[in-house]
Amino acid sequence: MALWWSLLVLAFAYAICRFLLMLIPPKVPSIDVDASDVLDDGNQAQENSFIYVPPRGQAQQSGKKVQCYEPATMKYLGYVPALTPTEVKEQVTKVRKAQKMWAKTSFKQRRQFLRILLQYIIRHQALICEISSRDTGKTMVDASLGEIMTTCEKINWLLSEGEQWLKPEYRSSGRSMLHKRARVEFHPLGVIGAIVSWNYPFHNIFNPMLAALFSGNGIVIKISEHASWSGCFYFRIIQSALAAIGAPEDLVEVITGFAETGEALVSSVDKVIFVGSPGVGKMIMRNASDTLIPVTLELGGKDAFIMCEDVDVDHVAQIAVRAVLQSSGQNCAGAERFYVHRDVYATFVSKVTKIIKSVTSGPPLAGKYDMGALCMHEHSEKLESLVNDALDKGAEIVARGSFGHIGEDAVDQFFPPTVIVNVNHSMRLMQEEAFGPIMPIMKFSSDEEVIKLANDSKYGLGCAVFSGNQTRAREIASQIHCGVAAINDFAATYMCQSLPFGGVKHSGFGRFGGAEGLRACCLVKSVVEDRWWPFIKTKIPKPIQYPVAENGFEFQESLVEALYGLNIWDRLRALVNVLKMLTDQNSPSSSKKLKD
Repeated sequence: MALWWSLLVLAFAYAICRFLLMLIPPKVPSIDVDASDVLDDGNQAQENSFIYVPPRGQAQQSGKKVQCYEPATMKYLGYVPALTPTEVKEQVTKVRKAQKMWAKTSFKQRRQFLRILLQYIIRHQALICEISSRDTGKTMVDASLGEIMTTCEKINWLLSEGEQWLKPEYRSSGRSMLHKRARVEFHPLGVIGAIVSWNYPFHNIFNPMLAALFSGNGIVIKISEHASWSGCFYFRIIQSALAAIGAPEDLVEVITGFAETGEALVSSVDKVIFVGSPGVGKMIMRNASDTLIPVTLELGGKDAFIMCEDVDVDHVAQIAVRAVLQSSGQNCAGAERFYVHRDVYATFVSKVTKIIKSVTSGPPLAGKYDMGALCMHEHSEKLESLVNDALDKGAEIVARGSFGHIGEDAVDQFFPPTVIVNVNHSMRLMQEEAFGPIMPIMKFSSDEEVIKLANDSKYGLGCAVFSGNQTRAREIASQIHCGVAAINDFAATYMCQSLPFGGVKHSGFGRFGGAEGLRACCLVKSVVEDRWWPFIKTKIPKPIQYPVAENGFEFQESLVEALYGLNIWDRLRALVNVLKMLTDQNSPSSSKKLKD
């Protein structure tokens, strides 16, 4: 009794000490990042104050310079260089050299790097969001949700769990290898290449960079030509954090350019992570096949948003509008197909119509607007084409949001939030990725019908299922062929950074996020060694040593049955045979026969 009491006291004391240690903040150095040239204080240089008119078509995808402008105002921001293939290879060579030193660092050093970044992000949220807003047209709230929270959550998960998923993992050695110890080791691949999209300019840089560096790699990130201005500033944050811990300055590189820049990166690195369209993803796969490097593709999406009849319609309507405006409006391929049970269809349409009509779009930094601009030039024309095709086939627009004060030069950068009913799967709007603030709503009558509708898509990124019966919602979600699913919520899976993220079909393959994404940045090596070395060593049994004995195959038959037989008595009988043959083989008379 006294022993148990002592152990209890020690455990309690340990818990108290751990709690007190948690109250002591870690020593994290602060970093300063020059932002004087990216802040819009109304005193910009004259050469950067004019309205920019982007070239149309293929002309905007080439040249020696990447021109940057605010999509919400068309205000010119400057330009960055479009790197040549030779320049890309030079950058990769520098990172490769730095990575060899970084691979030797401890997890303690890597965690300090993460803490420095986390501290800076928390203290400079407004700055980071404003720069993202200026470069992509999204609102400050959308930037906070999609850029800040997701990145902070990723850092926090790596700080808490990252090391445990990269330590050697011991596995069972099996019946025939009981005298062995088996484990999996995770070593850095070398240099990761990431080609990322424009929709989250901050998070899309930090997401692959954090996983790559924590697992001991270097990384070269090719940022989108549609969000290069912000990306170059975010790169400064990374550089400052690396300098603060004395890490090699060339460990991370951010490069800018067009298609040939990305192609050169694919041919130079040890793994590629791509976030973008299915068409470009296929080209990257073809190029990666030349060097046979692994590829992770996070491509388009056409997520199904399913609402059963037993839900709180007011609650789900708010989530649905958020899914359209924040996710597919400017930020990511999100909910683009809405399936509502016919019993609550009219009520749901009425609720979302009322909300959408209250939504105002405008330059996000010029006033209090619910939705900002489209990032890509000419994208509004594609959205209008999808809507017109639906209208021609019988669909009906029941609600559209309004515009605030929009400059004449930026009118084409905005598209009103739109609710469309009477849609079906013959319409392009229900098949092609829209990437815009459009909510097409379709009725369904049974769970079987909605599952069939949800799976009738070439995409398979995610889904969201709402039902008052959680078991029912879970059952529906389990039958939808996609990579991520949210039950009674939308996009919640991505905020759980312990989970892998990715899709199937035209939404890509491979995963980032979670242990799967972290280990995907590693060379996964299987290792076997003697468990009781040097006392017990592997020795080939005499019957199968060269020259192989006459009963060599008989020995193998008995050995297999002794190890894997389903009947215990058969296994024991086979084991006796094995021992008998080993004994006979080691007897003096047997040795004499072999010599003869």
